[in-house]
Amino acid sequence: MPTGPQQDGRTLGLLGATGVGVGAIVGGGILALAGVAFATTGPSAILAFALNGGIALITVVSFAELASRFPESGGTYTYARKVLTVEAAFAVGWIVWFASVVASVLYALGFAVFLVPFLEQLISAAGGNPPSWIAGRFALLTYALGALAYYTWSLMRSSAGADHWTTVGKLIVFGILLGGGFWVLLRDPPSLGELQGRLTPFFERGASGLAQAMGYTFIALQGFDLIAAVGGRVKQPERNIPRAMFFSLGVGLAVYLPLLLLIVLVGTDGAPVAQVAAADPEILVANAARTFMGPTGYWLVVVAGVLSMLSAMQANLMAASSFAGTMAADRTLPVRFDGVSADGRTPLAAIKVTAGTIALVLVAVPDVAAAGAVSSLIFLTTFALAHGIAYLARKRSVEAGPFQAPLFPFVPIVGGGACLTLGVYQASAVPSAGVLAALWLSCGAILYVTVLAPRARVVDASTEAHEPHIVRLRGRSPLVLVPVANPAKAAVLVKMAESIAPSGVSRVQLLSVVRSSAGDPNALPGRIIDAQRILGGALSAAISVNLRPEALITVADEPWSEIIRIAERSACDQILLGVGGLGHSLMSGPLERLIGQVSADVVVLRAPSDWDPDDARRILIPARGGRGHSPIRARVVGSLCRTDAREVTYLGVLPTDAARSEVRRAEIDLRRLARDEARSSGSAVVVQRDDLVAEVVERAASCDLMILGFGQTERRKRVFGHRTAEIAQATDCPLLMISQRG
Repeated sequence: MPTGPQQDGRTLGLLGATGVGVGAIVGGGILALAGVAFATTGPSAILAFALNGGIALITVVSFAELASRFPESGGTYTYARKVLTVEAAFAVGWIVWFASVVASVLYALGFAVFLVPFLEQLISAAGGNPPSWIAGRFALLTYALGALAYYTWSLMRSSAGADHWTTVGKLIVFGILLGGGFWVLLRDPPSLGELQGRLTPFFERGASGLAQAMGYTFIALQGFDLIAAVGGRVKQPERNIPRAMFFSLGVGLAVYLPLLLLIVLVGTDGAPVAQVAAADPEILVANAARTFMGPTGYWLVVVAGVLSMLSAMQANLMAASSFAGTMAADRTLPVRFDGVSADGRTPLAAIKVTAGTIALVLVAVPDVAAAGAVSSLIFLTTFALAHGIAYLARKRSVEAGPFQAPLFPFVPIVGGGACLTLGVYQASAVPSAGVLAALWLSCGAILYVTVLAPRARVVDASTEAHEPHIVRLRGRSPLVLVPVANPAKAAVLVKMAESIAPSGVSRVQLLSVVRSSAGDPNALPGRIIDAQRILGGALSAAISVNLRPEALITVADEPWSEIIRIAERSACDQILLGVGGLGHSLMSGPLERLIGQVSADVVVLRAPSDWDPDDARRILIPARGGRGHSPIRARVVGSLCRTDAREVTYLGVLPTDAARSEVRRAEIDLRRLARDEARSSGSAVVVQRDDLVAEVVERAASCDLMILGFGQTERRKRVFGHRTAEIAQATDCPLLMISQRG
């Protein structure tokens, strides 16, 4: 699973990264959707593309800042995972994955449309008469699925990425088209009256038609974001990713806007462009090229169409697979999607699942226009989210990123607002697009709540522990409350607090409770002085380990009730308690009452006063066959593993009469749990023995630290299970007992 910026497998330079974006942007969108745009709004389709270009340029600025700050694969999902909660990150990733899936559908259908003229020409050249079914719905689906199958197979064989020769080839074709069109325009320039006639009415359906055309065609400028999706494979990412994004969008606009102008001025033989486009929108560009360049122009566009659709489909398939693989590594998609090739570079399982999803959507989407509408809506949503994430990342970051968006916060606010406004309009103008997007989100929510949430939260807690700066990026500053009563335990508690609450991210509050009714009331001033001395020693110990805690002294009749009151008043995230022993009276009395009443995670440490968490090299965690997902345990284990190398052993104990299949299942579950919580430091051991307590006690004798969890009653109030209490009382090794808030 990702642990930070990936250093291996960076194979794409500036040219290669730009090729990913250009391959996705140039050709496919304009060839598939230019006719739809002109039919919707007339000549103002040129303005629609230009306005979309402005929105895209602002979006590139936000993407460039995020990509340079987080140069990893996964694109918008990765940025969301750094800045938002795990639930919000899943929602973003689910949308982003679907965005590339639907874009792949658009380009697969576009390829099928542009393949038809080739097939008809081949049949005619052989002396036959092309049958009508060759351009029917079933045939188009067959062509699209065939292309999808080929590129799925190709991507599984090699993770090299886009075919740059295809990108170069289609740029050459577009260059010839533009050159031929302008040569015709300059050779026989139209009069001012002819120009006015061809551009009138400029707005075929007014402002609403322009907005609808923008919504239909925004997908045509999508592709720069795919560079961020494969950011983990880009060399010198802080420098190359932003530059590649700007270059690829610039190339796209340099091709699109002149070509659209040529279609209006010399591509319709004087007829209104809206009328010509409405007759055959899907091959408008090819028909326009035939008008000003003859059959050569027509076939150049057809060739460009085939190449463009294939390269764009390949780029989006690669990006969608990257999204799925990254999400699976975080357990926000099923873990089976995380399977990779032998070299560890190709996400085979993610590619298969993504291709299967694309195939299903291909069958469901009726035509290119519908695919374009859905794609644009989804991408507008993801880009609005990217602007919001860029805003939060800048506000919450302590250090400036390698690339800083100018005019902050104007860029993310205006860009996000523009994307959101256009997306809302698109959803209302094309209700089917909004319905499909809503259905996809609903399916994702059900999948997350019913299947993915437990493991996703565990991995997320481990990620926060290993990368504490993420906590700050998410706008949180967790508070750990550390009651200190015994001066001999102050140093070990402070060291443990420093492990689970790193300075600069979390806050630690030391608490000393002075009993007001204990003994002689006249002795209260002396007890306060003692409390000050205890806290003074704890503060000195904290400073020695670079921890800057707060300190609080309170006076109360009963310490345990006061700890509960302070914990609730301060809304602390964790309570770290130090105890000398875990006798029955303590565990079944005040400690159990505290655990049952506070809404914070509770960590109880039993260790000698001279014990140091850095000495805990071998950690033992008895677990229930791998089924007990525990974010607080993952956070504690991750915090310990962040500060030093550890050997974390997850122990599962099954009865001697357990079936072999049950043992095998427990081994698989426990290995997954170890990987989720402790990453590479974790290992799993499953033994068969009827005396679970005896097995744990024997193994605890050779460990440096044991971590146990609390049980639960039927009313879900946390208490010590009888086995937990028995293990705690039968062992004398350093022990952490943890309980997660309800």
